Amino acid sequence: MIKKLLPSIGKYKLQAILSPVTIIFEVLLEVSLPLLMGNIIDIGVKNKDLNYIIVTGFTMIGMALLSLIFGASSGYFAAIASSGFAKNLRERMFAKIQSFSFANVDKFSTGSLVMRVTQDVTNTQNAFQMMMRMLVRAPIMFVTATIMAVTINAKLSLIFLAVLPLLVLAIVLIASKAFPLFQKMMKANDSMNTTVQEGLIAIRVVKSFVRGDFENEKFKKSADDVRKATINAEKLLVTNMPMMQLAMYICMIMVFWFGAKMIVIGDMETGQLLSFISYISQILMSLMMVSMVFVMLVLSKASASRIVEVLDEKIDLTDDNADPTLQVTDGSVEFNNVSFSYYKDKNNLTLRDATLKINSGETVGIIGGTGSSKTTLVQLIPRLYDVLDGEVKVGGRGVKEYKMKTLRDAVAMVLQKNVLFSGTIKENLKWGNEDATDDEITEACKKAQAHNFIMSFPDGYETNLGQGGVNVSGGQKQRLCIARALIKKPKIIIFDDSTSAVDVATDAKIRSELKKNMIGMTIIIIAQRISSVYDADRIIVIDDGRINAIGTHEELLAGNEIYKEVYLSQQSAQQKGDK
Repeated sequence: MIKKLLPSIGKYKLQAILSPVTIIFEVLLEVSLPLLMGNIIDIGVKNKDLNYIIVTGFTMIGMALLSLIFGASSGYFAAIASSGFAKNLRERMFAKIQSFSFANVDKFSTGSLVMRVTQDVTNTQNAFQMMMRMLVRAPIMFVTATIMAVTINAKLSLIFLAVLPLLVLAIVLIASKAFPLFQKMMKANDSMNTTVQEGLIAIRVVKSFVRGDFENEKFKKSADDVRKATINAEKLLVTNMPMMQLAMYICMIMVFWFGAKMIVIGDMETGQLLSFISYISQILMSLMMVSMVFVMLVLSKASASRIVEVLDEKIDLTDDNADPTLQVTDGSVEFNNVSFSYYKDKNNLTLRDATLKINSGETVGIIGGTGSSKTTLVQLIPRLYDVLDGEVKVGGRGVKEYKMKTLRDAVAMVLQKNVLFSGTIKENLKWGNEDATDDEITEACKKAQAHNFIMSFPDGYETNLGQGGVNVSGGQKQRLCIARALIKKPKIIIFDDSTSAVDVATDAKIRSELKKNMIGMTIIIIAQRISSVYDADRIIVIDDGRINAIGTHEELLAGNEIYKEVYLSQQSAQQKGDK
């Protein structure tokens, strides 16, 4: 796990090295001070040597200042290294998530990925910072202070040496039992994060259905689950500090008792006892620091394991064996006996034995009931998923032969769920082509019937859409997404029920513009309304994951029962609406 995380230190290696180095000098200076303090009492005060007291006192002040400088430097270097480590780690995770296929994304919930990139990285960052400082400071202080204490009085040192194994055993037992509990706590946080995200994204739906109370109860349960998981995880750890303090006080009392007896019988000097007590305090403080680091490491181990899960996730789709020079020459599409399953299970197929050929420049409509696998079919064209059996070809070549960037640059999809981003209308449209000119943007928007409503805004194309395009209607959002796809100037454009929120007249205008101006471009239209596809060159009817029929509107109306039934039901509904 550490090996996988260490590369994230990157260019902050120097600070990561300087932090523990400077802390070593701080500890060595700090450990030297009690010895000088004891010498002042046993030599300076005892012999009434004022000069010795002054010189030694100023030496201690100088050493204390140097120790302070080294300690502050260590903290400064650790802060730079740990924040840089967290930045690099988040960048690695986000880049890995961006490379996920749809199947990989389906494996993790959005709330869980957000939690991993934010809170889990923060926990790991804190642990990394403590490892650079406390995990170096505590062992060195323990060893050096122990050597000094044994040097002063070996017999008295047996007191804390007897307690040490018990403390170490207790810390190890607590850490081993707390780790699985912290993992459960993280999962509870994931669930709460998902609940919050869903509630905020769907806030308009919640309000329109008056489901605020239901969502409140749902969140209340999630928050209570987090509370219970946190208590279970931390109830073991809360015993850690009291246990360490109890051991420290017992040791101190025993040192005072036996040390005072030794002074009385002449086996020990007063200054030596004071120095010894300081060293005992340093030893026990170092043990308390180790216990604190263990607590943080237990928490961070759970977080680090979740981070590594993301970094180690095997990408479902790769193009390592693709030809980097191969380009998509035309917009033809072929499906040869294609079967697909989201679960990669031949006994649970979503799409079965699909075989069809779409010629370059052809306009094809796809009709089918809900869940018939219309969207699944078209998602295989830009290789958003890989087929289970068979082969998909674009431009006469298998989709796996292309680099994914090359393939997807040649295919534009206007998804069923329209997504816009924070920023201006122009910035969103330039997702289709970041180098698009203003004239190209305007032309695409006119084809998508979006130009007029854009110009009705005071700021026109510079209008800020807000998060997710909250200040435009559903139909306007769909038209902006269509324009964004047209700006890309692809060889194949796929409309996945992308005009469902616009009126029939506007839908017809969009199709007319596409037919008139998109000559040579392959157009695939998934629609619920037959009026959106009736003038297509061919229409594909899909039923229960199979291609049921392919033909023109007239051919299907005459010879396909499914198509005829849908057409007649829609005509009937329209006639009733007209009345």
